[in-house]
Amino acid sequence: MTGDGGQARALSGRPLEELTLEAAVRGDLSPADLRVHPDTLRRQAEVAEAHGNPQLGENLRRAAELTALPDDEVLAIYEALRPGRSTAAGLADVAARLEAAGAPLCASLVREAAEVYARRGLLRPA
Repeated sequence: MTGDGGQARALSGRPLEELTLEAAVRGDLSPADLRVHPDTLRRQAEVAEAHGNPQLGENLRRAAELTALPDDEVLAIYEALRPGRSTAAGLADVAARLEAAGAPLCASLVREAAEVYARRGLLRPA
């Protein structure tokens, strides 16, 4: 799945064995070297599911989708999902942005959260 025999790698594409303290001290690492690659998360999802943990597998697949988003967008989504922080329309907008960004699993989760928040009275009034 990773195109390199299943080797875990950073978002930059660097193999994990190249991410050493020495490389950090030399200044050879970039921020992308310190972030997980989505293929690595998908592979971990497969392992979790194969070992009877489908919920963890789903979470890892959503995490893989989020690696394509800037950190500030991920934090904005997190903030929007806190109970009482968003309107139904606001969560629908978040889901649409996720869908457009190629994150359909995350978009589905936000839509599901909006339905649950509506039933439980956890949405901010419009």
